[in-house]
Amino acid sequence: MEHTVQIKHKKWLTHDVVQFTTEKPQNFTYTAGQAVEITLNDPKFKGDWAPFTMTGLNRDEYLEFTIKVYPDHNGMTLALAKLKEGEGFVITDPWDSFKYKGPGVFIAGGTGITPFIALLRQMEADGNIGGSTLLFSNKTEKDIFLFDEFKKMLGDNFINVLTREEKKPYFHGRINKEFLKNHISGFDQPFYLCGPDNFAEEIKKHLVALGAGEQMVNISL
Repeated sequence: MEHTVQIKHKKWLTHDVVQFTTEKPQNFTYTAGQAVEITLNDPKFKGDWAPFTMTGLNRDEYLEFTIKVYPDHNGMTLALAKLKEGEGFVITDPWDSFKYKGPGVFIAGGTGITPFIALLRQMEADGNIGGSTLLFSNKTEKDIFLFDEFKKMLGDNFINVLTREEKKPYFHGRINKEFLKNHISGFDQPFYLCGPDNFAEEIKKHLVALGAGEQMVNISL
């Protein structure tokens, strides 16, 4: 089923990450981590749909989406970013973007973190976030978003890595096999991966080589 939702609030979290709060369709329910397909009421995008994860919780009276904008692509994300409060877009019913297997290690590259935001929030609300770890890789410090919220949730288990900037107190470089070995206490727990290009596939190879079971390494769709 398709639903048209109106934007109630629009906020830029970084120079290229925008957060929308929209109305919530009647009887629309979902679980943390689920996604929808989005399109615009615009002939240019007829038949074009793109997947985005809800980053709010089902208990909220609104829907929240956190979207990375790619101006160079001149596509869906840029068109969404140009929308104003009071305008809207079309969403589908929700679907599972990955299989949740309990608290564990979340590894995200950039806006690859969006499938995990609602899940971490739900885990905190349920009181079972303890022991989980978030490794968050970005190009520079200015690309990090929701820092204060993640820090409050996870404390020292919120680990930031910058690939194109050396700046304390962040780690510098890429999340490779050695980094995983040094920052993960055990490999007999669930892992959740999401990021651009082949980020997740490369991380999965390293985790399996370090002893993680393939069935415990979940890549978001």
